[in-house]
Amino acid sequence: MQADTLLLQRRSCGRLTDPAPSAEQLDLLYRAALRAPDHGALAPFRFVEISGEGRATLGRLMAASLKSRAPGTSNETLAAVSQKPLTAPLIIAVIARVERTERIPRQEQVITAGCAAHAMLYAAYAQDLGAFWRTGDYATDPLVRGAFELKPMDELVGFIYLGTPATEPRPPVALEPADFIEYWS
Repeated sequence: MQADTLLLQRRSCGRLTDPAPSAEQLDLLYRAALRAPDHGALAPFRFVEISGEGRATLGRLMAASLKSRAPGTSNETLAAVSQKPLTAPLIIAVIARVERTERIPRQEQVITAGCAAHAMLYAAYAQDLGAFWRTGDYATDPLVRGAFELKPMDELVGFIYLGTPATEPRPPVALEPADFIEYWS
């Protein structure tokens, strides 16, 4: 795949099925993630693979999280939330492992972890895998943070859902760069 095709055509694929990425495909995803811009070479990230029964455990955790934030949530909604992680054969939680340092701001370390997640999406697309990035309120919820053993400075950057595309993803929305550029001269 040409680099310009990768950069301009990558898109999220929300309908995933088995098989999950192979060990070789995952190795490339992680190697791409480790190439994220990293001021100070702190490697401020860690990854948690969630597969098999772990996806059901994550679903129960998400439902408990929602119930704690919105006690009046219906049982039907809680059941639907608990099924969300089962929509992909593999999920990777991307966590910013932030170090206290005077030289490299916390925000920069979190962005580095975000860049690692971003690189994983591109590596997945380059290998014809389906992938999408989901975050939501779960990433900041104390129950979820505790389950992933996040320290106070850490951030759960997101969940990367991975698998085989079940359908052809929608084409990317065409945006014009000029609509997003301002000039200072």
